[in-house]
Amino acid sequence: MDIIEDLKYRGLMNQVTDEEGLREALKKPITFYCGFDPTASSLHAGNLLIIVIMMRLQQAGHHPIALVGGGTGMIGDPSGRSTERQLNTGEVVESYAQSLKKQLSRFLDFEHGQATYLNNIEWLGNLSTIAFLRDVGKHFPLNYMLSKDSVQSRLEAGISFTEFSYMLLQSYDYLNLYEKEGCRMEIGGSDQWGNITAGLELIRRRGHEEPAFGMTFPLITKSDGTKFGKSMGGAIWLDPEKTTPYEWYQFWINASDDDVVNYLKYFTFLSKDQIESLAVEVEQHPEERKAQKTLAQEMTKLVHGEKALQEAEHISEALFSGEVSRLTAEEISQGFKDVPTYEAPSDAPERLIDLVVAAGVTTSKRQAREDITNGAIYVNGLRRTEQSYILSEEDRIEGAYTLIRRGKKKYTLIKYAAQNRK
Repeated sequence: MDIIEDLKYRGLMNQVTDEEGLREALKKPITFYCGFDPTASSLHAGNLLIIVIMMRLQQAGHHPIALVGGGTGMIGDPSGRSTERQLNTGEVVESYAQSLKKQLSRFLDFEHGQATYLNNIEWLGNLSTIAFLRDVGKHFPLNYMLSKDSVQSRLEAGISFTEFSYMLLQSYDYLNLYEKEGCRMEIGGSDQWGNITAGLELIRRRGHEEPAFGMTFPLITKSDGTKFGKSMGGAIWLDPEKTTPYEWYQFWINASDDDVVNYLKYFTFLSKDQIESLAVEVEQHPEERKAQKTLAQEMTKLVHGEKALQEAEHISEALFSGEVSRLTAEEISQGFKDVPTYEAPSDAPERLIDLVVAAGVTTSKRQAREDITNGAIYVNGLRRTEQSYILSEEDRIEGAYTLIRRGKKKYTLIKYAAQNRK
């Protein structure tokens, strides 16, 4: 199966400027690019789709350029937005660009020539207003720009000249890469179609005859119509400091039966036969959630590595069984990141009955006595029914945490300050 057919099978081809011409061009290695504007310090799950597509094209023998928009990121892309983007300072944009380069290098090898990293501030930063208006602006009739969806959707609410000019800057990126890097294809999400075709128009108007192409991929939504890549806590980030590997694993393993097969096609490198086999499992044995487990494993290995996958699975197993004492301090910090946390002071109560009240597990000592006597209080997964129970150093996992559970699911994390650890 060639790369075009593979992308079609996976539902990843949305728009292409000249499919037959591109199919012919892809018979030989070509250079292609995708842009990433540094609007945050981390990429997120939605960005991962385009990264995986770049990896697929690379595996098919083509050379990817990851272009971080240190210049365009100073302007703001109006595509897919209803209001003006808040502009960041140059220092913030540069710091975001460096973070994105580090993340992209996990997937694309910039060190050994397998892929190329560029930042468009290198040419946009030195581009004078006069040169920009003469060499780029003169090629774009106003009615052409006004016809683009990214502009049309903003006309009623209002769009600044700053964001209106974004299309021209991105077009200049494509022209620059075409002329200096031999880049012959730009890829992006479907919301980038107008910007991509504008770049092709600039290449044509500048008199270049060697064909160039544009390809977009669908913006993913869940089967219920909600936005992909979001959870109750917000965006699902690639940065493990923002979204822990355990949270990342849980995001994928909780995919619905209606979505999981599509996600396997979009995001994993499993073969068609492997995916079709898992699709049968979803249909015939949905309770086993084999497809979801495979998806979570593949995605966690891809983004965070084998060790992080093992930790995420270990946390999941411990939470399911209730045997949380088997967890390390690092695993607890991941698995219980969002539960109520009590920062234990230096004089933290050592009597269990006092600690559960101080930590807010119960509202009163009377309630605490009742809960302990009735067997509703667990310390690190073990039921404690003695009202006189005294917590010891053994109840502190690696001297850092104690987990108190009330009932079946209500956890409270006791976190001991470093100076308080014995």
